[in-house]
Amino acid sequence: MSLYFWAFAVALLVSLFVMPAVILLAEKTGAMDAPNARKVHKKPIPRIGGLGIYAGFMAAIIFVALKFGLDGEQFRETVGLLVSGSIIVGIGLVDDYKNLPAKLKLLGQIFAAMVLVFGFGVRIDFVTDPFGDYIYLEQIAIPATLFWLVGLTNTVNLIDGLDGLAAGVAAIASVTILLIALEQNFVLVAVLTAALAGAAVGFLRYNFHPAKIFMGDTGSMFLGFMIAGISVTGAVKSVVAIALVVPIFALGLPILDTTFAIVRRLRGGVPIFKPDKGHLHHRLLNVGFTQRQAVLLMYVISALLGLSAIALTAVSYQTAALILFIVVVAIVYGVKKLGIARPANN
Repeated sequence: MSLYFWAFAVALLVSLFVMPAVILLAEKTGAMDAPNARKVHKKPIPRIGGLGIYAGFMAAIIFVALKFGLDGEQFRETVGLLVSGSIIVGIGLVDDYKNLPAKLKLLGQIFAAMVLVFGFGVRIDFVTDPFGDYIYLEQIAIPATLFWLVGLTNTVNLIDGLDGLAAGVAAIASVTILLIALEQNFVLVAVLTAALAGAAVGFLRYNFHPAKIFMGDTGSMFLGFMIAGISVTGAVKSVVAIALVVPIFALGLPILDTTFAIVRRLRGGVPIFKPDKGHLHHRLLNVGFTQRQAVLLMYVISALLGLSAIALTAVSYQTAALILFIVVVAIVYGVKKLGIARPANN
């Protein structure tokens, strides 16, 4: 059996089996998510499920490293991801217990990103344009990488509003990048995304509606940060025709939701970090979808975006342009139909 299978299977099994212990820990230590006017659940739910995702991912990567080995550069990049990812988990865990101020949490995310960039040399040095030419980032390489890492960390964090939503979208995004990594023979990227997908799928056993546990910021920030870091580490950006289009499409749903949340809050004259009930999942619930229906629809959208990303790496530039046009038209139609760019009623 391949190392990709082992990575997925170990992460899945560990995530599955540690989750009851995580639920018990949350109940004993008071890590409970209380309902309020903005949230859709009606009773307190344990909210440090990200620990189970983290445990599954870490166990899988350590197992693969011991069983199959990693060469010098792969080892350095992997250790960098594990160290910086552990910092993100620590910040998320503190936030799940203490509700850190948004600015302090952001500073913590930047610190974790800086550890990966400065401590382990993982950064975006160049991208490609639609014609296959290299664009070297030079002086903006480090700021661009930090923005990328912190930005994707928060996109997954902000979409975590319905049972099973963030974990499912992250799993679909991970599988998308995994498939492209296999096509391009990026072994390390494939192993890391297989482990991340396995950990997220294992968590879904306890998180799909009605959820027994939430991932909390511990899990949502970890998933976003790891997808961002893995996409930089594997240099997926350097071989596709359109810059960073693969991870952008793979996480297209949370990226769009975050973008329109910022637009919506600016238009409404409220701070961009202030939570509201204008996210896509809120809009779907308002028009009559159940939680499960809304989540499954968003899974389908994420899967279609993932398939579009895969298609973009294997078709001509003309076909790629047509795919992008269709996606943009669909997005514009959906935004107008659901009104997710309009100020929300909190």
